[in-house]
Amino acid sequence: MSEDQKKQLEQQLWNIANTLRGKMNADEFRDYILGFVFYKYLSEKMYRYADSILKQDGIRYQDIKEITDKGKQYIEAIKEESLATLGYFLRPSELFSEVAKRGNSDKEGENNFILQDLAKILVSIEQSTMGTASEDDFDNLFEDLDLTSTKLGRTESAKNELIAKVLSHLDKIDFQLENAEADVLGDAYEYLIGQFASGAGKKAGEFYTPQEVSKVLAKLVTTGKSKLRSVYDPTCGSGSLLLRVAKEVQEVSNFYGQELNRTTYNLARMNMILHDVHYRKFNIRQEDTLEHPQHIDMKFEAIVANPPFSAQWSASPLFMSDDRFSQYGKLAPSSKADFAFLQHMIYHLADNGIMGIVLPHGVLFRGGAEQHIRKYLIEDRNYLDAVIGLPANIFYGTSIPTCILVLKKCRENPEDVLFIDASQHYEKVKTQNKLRDEDIDKIIDAYRNRSEETKYSKRVKMQEIATNDYNLNIPRYVDTFEAEDSIDINLLASELVELESNIKETDRVIAGFCKELGIKTPF
Repeated sequence: MSEDQKKQLEQQLWNIANTLRGKMNADEFRDYILGFVFYKYLSEKMYRYADSILKQDGIRYQDIKEITDKGKQYIEAIKEESLATLGYFLRPSELFSEVAKRGNSDKEGENNFILQDLAKILVSIEQSTMGTASEDDFDNLFEDLDLTSTKLGRTESAKNELIAKVLSHLDKIDFQLENAEADVLGDAYEYLIGQFASGAGKKAGEFYTPQEVSKVLAKLVTTGKSKLRSVYDPTCGSGSLLLRVAKEVQEVSNFYGQELNRTTYNLARMNMILHDVHYRKFNIRQEDTLEHPQHIDMKFEAIVANPPFSAQWSASPLFMSDDRFSQYGKLAPSSKADFAFLQHMIYHLADNGIMGIVLPHGVLFRGGAEQHIRKYLIEDRNYLDAVIGLPANIFYGTSIPTCILVLKKCRENPEDVLFIDASQHYEKVKTQNKLRDEDIDKIIDAYRNRSEETKYSKRVKMQEIATNDYNLNIPRYVDTFEAEDSIDINLLASELVELESNIKETDRVIAGFCKELGIKTPF
């Protein structure tokens, strides 16, 4: 698929999403359009898989008569295969295209009311997995797609008409699932999530990391690796960061994540499945990561995260006996959980792993418990590998400048920490700052080569950091001071004298013109 065709698909999906825009706010119509796109995807995967099984019998899945004995036999056989391979099951009558056709039928005597059937089908998809290995991955997956909401219309007829219209538009789009290498639909889905994030204000941070920042994190943690046994995101949002890591290597064996927000957790699971990550290869859990971690004692080869900035947490004294925090001697303050997330990630990092975390600049220099934790990480453990300053205003919902901390348990360069100031390298797009490809490449090249560049990057010895009391504020180490041009006072004085002379000559000429015209001079 060409870039133009890809953009055309993205625009088609966004136009369909806008059918719902006037009815509800961004995060609400997001749930509907992404849910329907996902339902269409599951349907297309289902009938393509079923058709491949039925090929030897010379029939198509949609042509099976479900009420006949032979039809029932076919369906039971296909259901068993589908649950084992795809992880879910849809009957021919439950396929997206069939529902879309019924909802938009104008045949006389045919009932085109589909809302109740559609609601039952979505529940049926979830229930088809009960008692199977994929049950957790499909449990209540469509719960945010409320077909009874009055925001869809005041009457049942109005709701039905709107939903049928959306399904009809989606039904006409070719998702090109046969083009597995291109991941066309996955990219389009990411585009939609990004579009919703740009209009969601502060809520965007709950589920989306800007693609450019995701790319930086993914490239950092895959440095020197072509395959990963595991990747983990403890605040995974929509799962976009995990999926971005997979684009940087040949293979990721397993994906792990945890997400507090229920709606976002559902979105993450949909995103995984829609990107063709097999249900056996991902494990996304819903819970509070700090208070109730779900992947206890597991170690991961790559860890990425964009946690909520300076979030509150309990900081209960009970955590002093928790292996994630006990060795540090102090807990992150209850008003700022930034270091608690970092400590959680370090605990889960494999000895050969790399982790990258986005945090507000305050973690670099705040005192108290945070300074104590910084000192332990640097002086006692020597885990900090790099500090990267990002431009301000690149995240949705906040304009604050941020940084990326890169940590390893076994560092190849234990004698120094690399500081990179990328804060002035960006492009302004409307009201948002954006990292360009060249800005991303510059960061990654500097990190991988540990190269020094005036006003951009510097390797800083441990002793210098200790001398600065473990303050990691980037300007202390990367001097970006721009000297003002020197001014020649004597030359400036001469120019002023010449300018005064020119003004007097101009005034004299104007006075002569005024005298000839018989009018008063203006001075």
